Amino acid sequence: MNKKPVSLYIHMPWCIKKCPYCDFNSHTINGDIPEKTYIEHLIKDLKNDIEEYNIYDRPVKTIFFGGGTPSLITPAGYDELLSGIKLLLPFKENIEITMEANPGTLEHKPFQEYINAGINRFSVGVQSFNNEHLNILGRIHSNQNAITALEELRELNVTSYNLDLMHGLPQQNIKQALSDLHTAIELNVPHISWYQLTIEPHTMFSSRPPTLPSDDILWLIYKEGIELLKDNGYEQYEISAFSKQNHACEHNLNYWEFGDYLGVGCGASGKITTNSKQVIRTEKVKHPKGYLEAKNNYIKFKSNVTGDDLVFEYFLNRCRLMNGFSKQDFEHKTGLKLDNLEPKLNIAQKKGLITYQSEFVTVTTLGHRYLNNLLELFI
Repeated sequence: MNKKPVSLYIHMPWCIKKCPYCDFNSHTINGDIPEKTYIEHLIKDLKNDIEEYNIYDRPVKTIFFGGGTPSLITPAGYDELLSGIKLLLPFKENIEITMEANPGTLEHKPFQEYINAGINRFSVGVQSFNNEHLNILGRIHSNQNAITALEELRELNVTSYNLDLMHGLPQQNIKQALSDLHTAIELNVPHISWYQLTIEPHTMFSSRPPTLPSDDILWLIYKEGIELLKDNGYEQYEISAFSKQNHACEHNLNYWEFGDYLGVGCGASGKITTNSKQVIRTEKVKHPKGYLEAKNNYIKFKSNVTGDDLVFEYFLNRCRLMNGFSKQDFEHKTGLKLDNLEPKLNIAQKKGLITYQSEFVTVTTLGHRYLNNLLELFI
């Protein structure tokens, strides 16, 4: 039986409780989802997955509470939820338990209360230290809210914490983008997720596209930002992830290394390798009302990932990392032969997107810059 550690991604939707900041009325149940009720469903959802995939003995190495506003759940709620999870699956020693936190929803809930409940890592969604850019993004916090939250975390006995920053924002120039990084560095944040703004479907920006920096400016921002972070002791271990020593995010590493994780909660996605070596993708019922009415069937979509799709998914994740991957890792996690991809790998190498030698693949700087072009070779 496969006893390799597994991760949990637990999705917390908007309006688990009445939220004065939330305009997404379609995501509410009469304006309120009772916290206790949602937690009970999360436990049922997890139990169903454990039974479905027969993974009773696989230890949990990371848990990530993400989604809408996880910090709207009370510390007591997290204590109850983590206790319930621990009754179903063993926790690995030194388990990483991360909670996303928006500075604008934390004023009345000290970080220490969440730490007491079992959270040992926080991911703070700052996005920018520029109030003008925060306003453009529709954020409810100010730069001072963000700085105060990060200063509080620095003083606490927490395993690690992360700062989410965006670049390539509307009306942003190189100086402003680098200023955000300078502020994060001055605050001595141990981990920085620094990623470019993308316009997602069905968002405010997709219906009213803003003017974004040109591709040349975006490249200069990224290039100079990487140099600035490197000069200040941050290692880039993934395209958008930079950490000081021993502060890499284990949960996200599991994604990028094509590891297994259960997606629990409304709209959560998961990926699990069964005892028979099948790779299965799942997606849970997205709408909170439908999720709570699902009772014992929370799965909206489920599929076996095979053949070319499996190759593409492996490359989609693994090629984001800076350290490359081995033939052995590819074949162990996909059950496929890397040698069958040699013609495509040779094309990618001739284009300067990868190096492929001694049964090891490494994405080059050019390959990371033009990652979509690299991935197109393996669709």
